[in-house]
Amino acid sequence: MYSSAGESSAIEVNKVLRNTYMLLSLTLAFSAITATVTAMLNIGMVGYWAMFIGAIISMFIVNKKADTAAGLFWVFVFTGLMGGALGPILSMYVANGMGHLIGQALGATAVVFLTLSGYALVSKKDFSFMGGFLMVGMVVALLAIIGNFFFAMPALGLAINALIILVMSGFILFDTSRIIHGGETNYIRATVGLYLSIYNIFLSILSLLGANND
Repeated sequence: MYSSAGESSAIEVNKVLRNTYMLLSLTLAFSAITATVTAMLNIGMVGYWAMFIGAIISMFIVNKKADTAAGLFWVFVFTGLMGGALGPILSMYVANGMGHLIGQALGATAVVFLTLSGYALVSKKDFSFMGGFLMVGMVVALLAIIGNFFFAMPALGLAINALIILVMSGFILFDTSRIIHGGETNYIRATVGLYLSIYNIFLSILSLLGANND
């Protein structure tokens, strides 16, 4: 009886993992397409803010609809808008002769994600204890971003990006661990969590590479 329950639980976990990584791959590809389109259309910062605000609104809708079939539609709306918001940012790098940094940032982000997620999967360690530390890290990063908005200190900007990479890396371990240990059974919510970590790591690495290239 216990063996049967354990096997059923393992099957459910594997199903959530499989669906999460499949949906994550599709949403990342969709984001890349929308980022390319908005970069080509040169939507500017007005378009950026419109898409970013739309993405924030749709994220709340995704969370509300995650247990329904409509959740799949809304997760693509959310990730499409997030990808679209990247277009103006990527355009600025290309316009300043730093387009090659985009590929470097993508490669570095892929290495970070695959390494951390793979470690969590292989080791099967429970990283739930990191939740409190990660939330504190998020609050510190947010306060630092607000402070740097007023003081515009380059050194603080670098520190913020480094902190974001560290915190989001922790969230990859935390979120993957939650799936493995049954803490997260909804693959749509799991996808959104991992997507946001990857998205923020990419932006922060790109920013650090840009700063290194003046």
